[in-house]
Amino acid sequence: MPADDDARPEPRRRPSSVYGVGSEPDARFSLANERTALAWVRTGLGLVAGGVALTSFATFAELPVMLDVVAAVACLAGAGLALYSLRAWSRNEVALRTGLPLPAPSALPVLVVGVVVMGILIAGYAVSTIL
Repeated sequence: MPADDDARPEPRRRPSSVYGVGSEPDARFSLANERTALAWVRTGLGLVAGGVALTSFATFAELPVMLDVVAAVACLAGAGLALYSLRAWSRNEVALRTGLPLPAPSALPVLVVGVVVMGILIAGYAVSTIL
């Protein structure tokens, strides 16, 4: 006797704080939201990898401790960015499901300012070691 596929209950989707509200949006929008979150995670992973590479290079080349501080900041920023991506994905998915406007990206200005400040600090450090 063949199994009736329509008789099976739908499995619970998690997190219920996201999937338990509103109605199912167009799959294209949900998938675009997921791709954006994965791009933020990829950026965070790049920051962590850059921090690990920088501290490894500084150790092998016996460079100043300043580079270890920069590496630690990069690793922490990468971890924070990965956490932000989960929060932003959740907020955006809830907005899609409830028909509300998408929330503004809160981490983007912080990330831009952080990159500018780190660039200025590293450039200042490089100039100070040359002089």
